[in-house]
Amino acid sequence: MGRRLLSPASLVAVSAALGSLFMTPAMAETASPTRAPATARPLAAAAPAAAASVTTPLASDRVLGRADAPITIIEYASFTCSHCANFTNSVLPHIKAQYIDTGKAKLIFRDLPTAPVQVSQLAAAIARCAAPDRFFTVADHLMHDQSEAFSSGKIGEWFMQAIALSGRTEEQISTCVSAPATKTSIDSDTESAIAVGVTGTPALFVNGKRVANPTLEGMTEALAPLAH
Repeated sequence: MGRRLLSPASLVAVSAALGSLFMTPAMAETASPTRAPATARPLAAAAPAAAASVTTPLASDRVLGRADAPITIIEYASFTCSHCANFTNSVLPHIKAQYIDTGKAKLIFRDLPTAPVQVSQLAAAIARCAAPDRFFTVADHLMHDQSEAFSSGKIGEWFMQAIALSGRTEEQISTCVSAPATKTSIDSDTESAIAVGVTGTPALFVNGKRVANPTLEGMTEALAPLAH
C-alpha cells in the first residue's frame, strides 16, 4: 500500500469534497500518510489482555449472514488495505456463496484502520453510518473501488459514491460521522484487535482460531471440516 499514500493536496481535496464535518480532529489524529504501510500498522503499544477472546461479542459488530449460523468468521480489516480489498473481492464471494448464504457460517466485520489513518477511519465511519442493511453494500464498494480511487487520486468521489449507497442523506452521514459514538465504535474494534494480538490486516478467525493463510484455499481448509 505504500504507493497509495495520499499527498497533502489529496487530503485537502477530500475535505473540500465532503465538508469539514467529516474530517474531525479525532479522525485526523497525528498520523502521517508516510508513517507505515497499511498492512502493518504498529499496534504493539498495548499488550494483549490475558483473558481476551476474539469471539467475545462487541456492540460494534457488523454481521453478514444468519445470527445463529454455527460457524463464526471474524475479519479485522481496513478500507485502505490492498490485501483486505483482495480478500473482499476475490475470496469472500466464494465463501459467501458456499457457507454464508447457505446458513453454515456468518461473518463479523471489525474495523482496524491502517495508514493513511485519516482516510481509513473516515471510510470506516461512513460505512458504519449507513443504514443497517447497507453496511456491507458500502463496505463492498469501498473495497471494490479502493485501487481505482487511490491510483486516480479521486478519494472524494470514492467517499461520495459510498454515501450514495448508504441509504442516508449526506447531511445524515455528516452528522453521524462527527458523532463521538461513531469513533467509539471504531475504537472498540481496534481495542479488540490489540487485545487478541492482531497486528495487521486482514486478520481472519474461524470459530476463534486464527487463519494463517486467508486465501480461498486457506479459508476453505479452515471452514470445510466444520461444515456439515
